[in-house]
Amino acid sequence: MLLRYLAYTLTVIWLIHALWPTPAHAQQAKAHVSQCQAIAAATPAATFASFSAADATPVASADTSEVTITFLGHSTFLIETPGGVSIATDYNGWFRTPSPPTVVTMNRAHSSHYTLAPDPAIAHVLHGWGDNGEPADHDLVVGDAYIRNVTTDIRSGFEGMERDGNSIFIFEIAGLCIGHLGHLHHELDESHYRQIGRLDVLMVPVDGGLTMGAESMSRVVSRLRSALILPMHRPMTNDFLAMFGDDFDKRFATEPSVKVSLRSLPSRPLIYVLQGV
Repeated sequence: MLLRYLAYTLTVIWLIHALWPTPAHAQQAKAHVSQCQAIAAATPAATFASFSAADATPVASADTSEVTITFLGHSTFLIETPGGVSIATDYNGWFRTPSPPTVVTMNRAHSSHYTLAPDPAIAHVLHGWGDNGEPADHDLVVGDAYIRNVTTDIRSGFEGMERDGNSIFIFEIAGLCIGHLGHLHHELDESHYRQIGRLDVLMVPVDGGLTMGAESMSRVVSRLRSALILPMHRPMTNDFLAMFGDDFDKRFATEPSVKVSLRSLPSRPLIYVLQGV
């Protein structure tokens, strides 16, 4: 009887030890690794370039896969991935997509940048602000898209600032690093730039001061060194364009959409104003 009890006890102890999570198990659940941050860290002095697949991604075919970006209105773009994932930025429900997007991102500086009653058919609704008193922290893989965010502050009443009320959403798709600045109210510091990493495509609010003045916003754009810059928000593009010299190309599109791949990125930075902005 004593031997049977001892054997039972040893078996229980062995099972607890075998099944109890260890640090090694926890490490396997770590967050997705950002290629955009890794490449920026490896090449900190990089300037505008058409990156090859060898430079940017371990996926051999990623450099020719095209992402379609369509301006829908205000700060809402529809991003469509090669794998069929659709993402609507600063989604407010006003600008309709052909079918419910797979993912929507939001910011709450104004009601034109979010809705609290999104279409229930949307699989993933990502708030740029924290819902639990903590900063928003997104690290999401959906199909062939990896989505993360970097928080910034927004203006609140009485000239104060609300910490972490806005998110810069970053979409890593087909080797491309695509960033949407949201409703950015202040210039970024070095910690923001480190968290963002490289951005090949940048969606930037242009409004003469509702977010930031053209001069401040132009400094952010110049520092991010993106190859393709897509203005949004309000039709104040002339003042914004005037902030950039001959080292930037400027062009007005005849369509609301642009197709872009890692290989087709312009060799000089291009400010490309999509139809409807």
